[in-house]
Amino acid sequence: MRRLFPTPEGDETFATPAAPPDTLDALADAYAYPAPLPEGTAWVRANMVSSLDGAARHDGRSQPLSSDADMRIFGVLRALADAVVVGAETVRQEGYRPAKAREAFAERRAALGQTPAPVIAVVSAGLDLDFSTPLFTSPVVPTVVLTGAEADPGRMRAAEAAGARVVIAGAGERVDPAAAVRALAGMGLRRLLTEGGPRLLGQFAAAGVVDEMCLTIAPLITSGLAPRIMNGPVVEVPERFTPASVLEEDGFLFTRYVRERR
Repeated sequence: MRRLFPTPEGDETFATPAAPPDTLDALADAYAYPAPLPEGTAWVRANMVSSLDGAARHDGRSQPLSSDADMRIFGVLRALADAVVVGAETVRQEGYRPAKAREAFAERRAALGQTPAPVIAVVSAGLDLDFSTPLFTSPVVPTVVLTGAEADPGRMRAAEAAGARVVIAGAGERVDPAAAVRALAGMGLRRLLTEGGPRLLGQFAAAGVVDEMCLTIAPLITSGLAPRIMNGPVVEVPERFTPASVLEEDGFLFTRYVRERR
């Protein structure tokens, strides 16, 4: 893996070392969350992959657009997070399983007071989820389900019976992204990673809660009608993000952008 930006002589911002991250530790250092975070706040990082023509999926899944290096970064980003926030549709389509406790990151997580593995936090208004899957029955740490106050009480009880923690994050049937972030931060889950899908990420972007975008650009063209990485409400005023780093391996670009603060 080689670093394209920042260059060794460039301005190194956002704690991004200029040397190529050739080890898991170096990669984890390169993607470290900002510290310290202001008390009571969370940092929302998004991680997505896109083809050259803007597709977020091929044949309904993101895996065909990925690579070994992309999965390596995927694993590191998970290992750094307190919680992984994901939409119910993506859980169903991608067959989500619990996050693993990885020995390579055990010491780093313990030093930060994190659980052995990140919490998976599923955003679901309708609670149309299979609570018999390992994501709910055998996670390292209990899965969180974020839903609205008017969600089906029977489905909420089913989630809790399966071992999930149900958290209300919205006054109606829908989940309010800002309320979801506040609820997770209130649980001590402040280093947040969202893996989408496109609908959820679009909602988070429209709510103005995305602080950082990690986007893998695959050297592939797919055509078709796949969604782009954000497929939700229009952002009234486009938000500008500043590039923090660009890595490359096997033709894949691993970009990282941080939201500019007004």
